[in-house]
Amino acid sequence: MTTTSTTAPDVTSSLFAGTTVVLITPRLGAVLPAAALPSLRAAAEVYADPGLPGPTREELAAAASPAIEELTEHARRAAIVLITDDLGSAPARALVDAGAPVVAGVEPPGARLLDAVDVMDRLRSPGGCPWDAEQTHLSLRQYLVEEAYELLEALEDEDRPALREELGDVLLQVLFHARIAAEDPSEPFDVDAVAADLVAKLVGRHPHVFAGTDDEVVDAVTQQGRWEELKQVEKQRTSSIDGVAFGQPAVALAAKLGQRTGRARLPDDLLPSGESVGERLFRAAVLARRERVDPEGAIRSAAREFAARVRAAEDSARAAGLDPAGLTVTDWRRHWPADA
Repeated sequence: MTTTSTTAPDVTSSLFAGTTVVLITPRLGAVLPAAALPSLRAAAEVYADPGLPGPTREELAAAASPAIEELTEHARRAAIVLITDDLGSAPARALVDAGAPVVAGVEPPGARLLDAVDVMDRLRSPGGCPWDAEQTHLSLRQYLVEEAYELLEALEDEDRPALREELGDVLLQVLFHARIAAEDPSEPFDVDAVAADLVAKLVGRHPHVFAGTDDEVVDAVTQQGRWEELKQVEKQRTSSIDGVAFGQPAVALAAKLGQRTGRARLPDDLLPSGESVGERLFRAAVLARRERVDPEGAIRSAAREFAARVRAAEDSARAAGLDPAGLTVTDWRRHWPADA
């Protein structure tokens, strides 16, 4: 009675040098690395690993890999190529262990964004997350604002792990809104359209970089001015303040208006001159921005410093046996930290 071994035969000594394993990345599907082209052209047979997803195998139009014994026998007789996305699969392992070289595709920067898009699609699709499926552009507004502020806090704290996480949360909002937009029957667009518009904008507003023009951009200030000029033409705006987002925080809004009108050479004496709290705050924010100081950032910095001093005074009072919730004016003054 004979038995058949289920292990790959030892073909180290007889495997033809022309046999190659081509490793593709699941994120890029049937995209083959350019370095594999010589092997593909010279191969007598090109096989697809049975473990590849069905759509990928169909796109490759490659024959399904036979059993390991037959595969290695073919490798003895002629140069073959095995396309796989998993070097741990049985066919790939048999050929690699026998000495077949591996030609691997290199994912471009940003390839992991495809994973993020795929996850978002799954969450919004049937069988996904009920909460995600119910969201709309309007219902997500609060999260967009919250995530932006959490990212800002991570930046101010110079907290690298938090910065990485919060950038991901802001990216989630972009993916979420793009996925919802793709479902709109009246005027659908998807994340690729969003990316395409962004690329077109960046290229169009940097002609000195991408078009090889003679635009003289020698520093950041020059580029910022050139950006605004190109934006005015592109958007066909009729006012220096067209496009200012009036939904932003008041101090930031005042600063933006001051920046825009400053570029339009509006004189300072035409700013609000009343003595109401709103007019004085507005004027202070505008003048700060015109002096290249971000008033929103300056106020936030002062607020964070103030908060730190409040906590320090409360900690000092607590250490002295006092309840921070019941401090008197005298207690606050006694425990307030001295100026550095």
